[in-house]
Amino acid sequence: MIDAPPMFAGRRFRVSYDGLAADNRYSADGHRVHYAIVSGTYAGAHGEASCEWRQVAEGIYAISWQEADGATVVHVDDFPHGHSLAWFTATDGRFHRMQGTLQALPPHD
Repeated sequence: MIDAPPMFAGRRFRVSYDGLAADNRYSADGHRVHYAIVSGTYAGAHGEASCEWRQVAEGIYAISWQEADGATVVHVDDFPHGHSLAWFTATDGRFHRMQGTLQALPPHD
């Protein structure tokens, strides 16, 4: 059986946490993410990575990836309610636990 793409596939979202905001654009099959940190200490970091996801409940997904610089990211995103939890280990070893909002953005060229 082939899993259907997740509800976030082919779409772009902004996650906003205290001190950090990022835009995440997912591939049409949901297996790649293009990330760009748009504000905060890590502003300017961007890239593309393979990601894995599991549906936790209706509209809620655990999504994880490792960025090109070695940083690791895990999200639990509640798409219907616009809420995001994230755990992020930066290349400097600092570990961040964040919670904030999740907002759909228009498609990007």
